[in-house]
Amino acid sequence: MSEVEVEYYWRPGCPFCMALSGPLESSDLNIREFNIWEDPDAAARVRAVANGNEVVPTVIIGSTALVNPSFAEIKTAVRRAESAA
Repeated sequence: MSEVEVEYYWRPGCPFCMALSGPLESSDLNIREFNIWEDPDAAARVRAVANGNEVVPTVIIGSTALVNPSFAEIKTAVRRAESAA
């Protein structure tokens, strides 16, 4: 498992979140999930990196925020974070 934490912000019913959840769940990445409809702080964090919008999925890896990323983009960001550590 990767040492780097991947913060995954999602909401129920979001088709883009559902499409990304499968690859994330089957990966060896260290995923921490946040449902923005149940966690006001998580929703605020998403708004802070998405120009005031609650766009999901949003993924934060260290200081890198990715709005509606592909799984490949997430893996690339994790590799960068691992090499910078």
